[in-house]
Order: sequence, then structure tokens, then C-alpha cells
Amino acid sequence: MIKKKIKVLVVDDSLVFRETLAKSISKDPGIEVVGTASDPFMARDKILELEPDVLTLDVEMPKMSGIEFLKRLMPQYPIPVIMVSSVGENVFDALNAGAVDFVAKPNFGIEKGIDALINELIVKIKIASTARLSHWKNKSTCSGIVGKDNGHAGNSIIAIGASTGGTEAILSILKQFPGNMPGIVIVQHMPPVFTKMYAQRLNNSCLLEVKEAQKGDRVLPGTVLIAPGDYHMRIKKAGDNYSVECLKGEKVNGHCPSVDVLFESVAEKAGSAAIGVILTGMGHDGARGLLSMRKKGALTIGQNEETCVVYGMPKVAYEIGAVQKQSSLLSIPQLIYSMLDNIQKYR
Repeated sequence: MIKKKIKVLVVDDSLVFRETLAKSISKDPGIEVVGTASDPFMARDKILELEPDVLTLDVEMPKMSGIEFLKRLMPQYPIPVIMVSSVGENVFDALNAGAVDFVAKPNFGIEKGIDALINELIVKIKIASTARLSHWKNKSTCSGIVGKDNGHAGNSIIAIGASTGGTEAILSILKQFPGNMPGIVIVQHMPPVFTKMYAQRLNNSCLLEVKEAQKGDRVLPGTVLIAPGDYHMRIKKAGDNYSVECLKGEKVNGHCPSVDVLFESVAEKAGSAAIGVILTGMGHDGARGLLSMRKKGALTIGQNEETCVVYGMPKVAYEIGAVQKQSSLLSIPQLIYSMLDNIQKYR
């Protein structure tokens, strides 16, 4: 049986860049570029005509920005979109508007940078082609802050791992937490520079203090530490206090930072005082680490298939027995809060 090619529409206002992308990604035997467009209005017409499986979209374009186009497109015609953007916070606006993922435009003076972008884009197009986006037709909103100030913090720790679709999933969880939650450590697969911008965005959107982690940062109640791009993050323990170390290293499961690296350290240092959460993402990173956490007595949660953009990492974790409870994204914050009650009750 011949595998169907992924049909891609390339949208970018630069003729040279548009044609470079189209020609380069077409070389992959699994991808067919069915068309190109120079602005959102042309893109709209070609989406209806060509019915692509995936769209690559520039952020800055004439007539209408890529972000405004997404806001109009997704509720009516949900389609997996990969943003192609210069380094900047607007990629997070695009993700919030419905984009599945993004790649950063390279320095055009470096041919290697363009090659790296093409290789990354091909991988992300293939992942995006499996994304579930039906929820955009009736997008739900969170029910507000869960829990209250009741001394939950203690010496508990919450570890979260995510990949494709995770930026918005993490935001939706953190926005529902009060400011007195136990310390939270997070690995979201993301390149350098963007992790710091993402942390700042989260910090401005919730009651918790969120920052990109640095070596020696303490994991304190009310704080969230995001692993920096290109660095693995582990927790350490001294007495009842946790801190983090951020280390350069080889990719684990194809990623640096790796969710498995974080989860394994949480299993070792926090044991039954921890809660592990694995969210949307392609691949298997985090599954074995979550299993280690569960074996050490931690409580573990996996996002369910229906609310994942890509049901990969949580699926593998569930299949190997790492997930104690599966839950919809909307229900995960309350489930975490309930688990914290159990941790405090039995410690």
C-alpha cells in the first residue's frame, strides 16, 4: 500500500524564501507542496481549492498578519499550521491563536542555518499532520482558579513535561492555580531564547512566579521553573529544600531539555512527595521517567487523547503503566489539587 503524501501549502510574502521552502521540503518523499501563497487572502482561496493537510505560515505579512489570519481561520477551518518566524514573542500569540508549532527563521548568511530550518520544518510538518484540532470549532475555556490557600505547599513538588501543543496546555493549567502552589518544574521542548520569552509570558498570565531556570534556583512554593533551551534540568535536594541544576549535554530521546532527565531526577530526589504530569507531544520522551516516578510512590497524570494536540508522549506513558490517572486538559488542575490533598493527608 502506497502511503499518502502530506499536502502542504506554503504561505510567505517573500518570493525567494517562499520558493526556497517549497522546493526544499518537496524533496522529502513524504511531502507534496500543493501550492504557495504570498498573503492570507490568497492563502484562504488556496486552502479551499487545494485542501492541504498542513500550512506553513509567516507571521509578518502584508494585508493581514499571520496571527490575525489564524484567529479568523481556525474557528471556521481548523488546519495544522506551522509558523515560520523571526525570533520574537509573536510566535506565542500565534500558538495561542491555534498554530501547532513554530520554527525560527535562520540567519540567511549561514547556509547551514537554512538547512537546519528545512530539516526541522519537515519533522514538524509530519508531526502536525497527525494533530487533533477539532476542539477549535468549539474551544472551551478554563473554569477559573481552583483551590485556595490551605497550606498545600509543604515539601511537595510538581513536575510537568510537554512537547507539541504544550505551550498552550501548560498555560491553561497554570492559569487555574492559586499563588501558593508547591514548586513546579517544567520541561517544554523549545529552542534557546524562546524558553525565556515563554517563561516571561507565563509569568504575566498567572498568579505564580514563572522564570527560566538557572543553575542553583530554588524550587519554592508559588514558583515555576522552565528548563532553558539546550540545557537538561534536574532537581537536587538538601534537607527539605529542592533546587535545580541546568546542564549542557547530548540530546535524550531527541531532545535537550529532555522530560525524562527531569522526571528521573524527581523520582530519585522527591519520591512520594511528587506529582508528575505528561502532556501533549510526539514521541516517547518522559514516559520512562514518569514510570520511575510512579514506582517511587509519586502520583502521576497523563493528558487524555481527546484533548491532546498530539497524543504521543501521554499514549506511550499510559501504555507502559506510568500513568495513574488520565484526564482532560481542563480537569488536570483540579486533579492535581486533589492529589496534593492526598499527599498532605498521608505524609
